Amino acid sequence: MSSDIDEAEEAVRVRFIVNGSKVTCAVAPRDTLVDCLRNSLELTGTHAGCEMGACGACLVQLDGRAVHACLMFAVQADGARVDTIEGLSESGAIADLQAEFHRRNALQCGFCTPGMLINAHELLARVAEPSREAIRDALSGNFCRCTGYEAIIDAIAAVAEARVDRAAQEREAASR
Repeated sequence: MSSDIDEAEEAVRVRFIVNGSKVTCAVAPRDTLVDCLRNSLELTGTHAGCEMGACGACLVQLDGRAVHACLMFAVQADGARVDTIEGLSESGAIADLQAEFHRRNALQCGFCTPGMLINAHELLARVAEPSREAIRDALSGNFCRCTGYEAIIDAIAAVAEARVDRAAQEREAASR
């Protein structure tokens, strides 16, 4: 049992897949998913920012869709697949985004970066070549105090272009 659970509150077992591994957590019914990830599983890349779903720092993927982990109770994730920034990074799924964010200095303090990367990853999975306006729209739920967003948008646009070019080269090579 988690030490954060009050004596009067009965723990609930939550079973889900986090970053490809089956896990079980004992949580209070009121514990959020971000609290479970950070406190029970020590996955601290998921940040607790505004705790109102407005800043995007807590974004994770739940069954392939970006969700605000601060707005979900951990019990709502029971049986789901959760991918955090750690899992996406370790799998290499966002390696090109991370490299381009670094190259373009699209991160400064880094607090918003995990949420930005998760949103960018989801956008590029849905739209191969998003317009700058579509990128801005996708990031509208992410708050950054440091960068002014242009470097972030530039990085995402560059990755989209590189992925499209790479896919075209692979198709061309396959047709030979």
